[in-house]
Amino acid sequence: MDESKGGEESPSLHDDQVANKEATGAELTTVPAPRTGVSAGAGGSRKPPPPDDDEPDTDEDGMLRMSFLEHLEELRSRLIKMLAGFGVIFLGCMLAAHPLWEIVQAPAADALRELHQGKLVAIGVMEQFSIIYVWTPVVAAIFLGSPWIIYQIWAFIAPGLYKRERRWAVPFVLVTAALFILGGVFAYFIAFRYALKFLLGIGSFSGVESMISIEAYFDTFVDVMLGVSLVFEMPVVIFFLTLLRLASPTWLLKHSRYAVLGITIIAAIVTPTPDAFTMTLLAVPMCMLYFVGVFAGYLLVLHREQRRFPWSKVLPWVGLALLVLIAFGAFEAHHYHMHLIRHWPYLTK
Repeated sequence: MDESKGGEESPSLHDDQVANKEATGAELTTVPAPRTGVSAGAGGSRKPPPPDDDEPDTDEDGMLRMSFLEHLEELRSRLIKMLAGFGVIFLGCMLAAHPLWEIVQAPAADALRELHQGKLVAIGVMEQFSIIYVWTPVVAAIFLGSPWIIYQIWAFIAPGLYKRERRWAVPFVLVTAALFILGGVFAYFIAFRYALKFLLGIGSFSGVESMISIEAYFDTFVDVMLGVSLVFEMPVVIFFLTLLRLASPTWLLKHSRYAVLGITIIAAIVTPTPDAFTMTLLAVPMCMLYFVGVFAGYLLVLHREQRRFPWSKVLPWVGLALLVLIAFGAFEAHHYHMHLIRHWPYLTK
């Protein structure tokens, strides 16, 4: 009897197991198999490591896909915004055209006064209006509006960059605009003033008196100001070559002699005078800016490799060197009874 009951119950038990397996089959198949070497203890499963910042971004996090017509529309939008902002600044500069012209002609006025020479003159009928009330506000608006113009340029190229590259937007705009304006300041207060004094005084021994057209003077002024300002963008160019992996600090240092040769040629082209001193006056800061750009690229490489620059060891020596230079300058000024003045050469006895 027992055996017959057991034989009758066994098929039903088997059918129940099959039914339960079929009912829960979908749930069983969704359970992932444990990985080898991963503990299933009380701590739960281990979280995957965060993605490396240097890994290529996916399409969702990386470059935005735009058609050719969308690129043209974006370019048109950025140009309109750029011109609108420039126009507002230009109108403001037109209202201040007279004090702006006083700033522009100050280097010539100072040089002519020191050399006891002639003055700036207007030859054409429209020369005063075009130079003082049109082109002077244009140049001033270029410098004052450079942050807005550079931002619009960055906003146009940003959709073609990865997400990690778009993080450099604010530093790029600030540093690029600051270097552009700094180049103009260096040209106005140092390079252009010395070159102008040299050019105006080169024929003073022969009794030639200088009568300079404001148009010719303004053309030379703009060439030097914009040329030096663009040259001062060298660190930004070097940094972005390193950022895009088109160059490395090691390669740039290895070929630095060719860079110095190119800088010397550029300085000879930008400076309006043929003398070696004026060319050197511009070439030395350019070489310094080149190595500043290489150092910025080196800091970027250290960041990629998750290393830190030893600032705590370097900054004390840099501060000590600056203190020595300041002390030496103060001693020389006291020894030769030098003091600061508002115009070139800014130091006199």
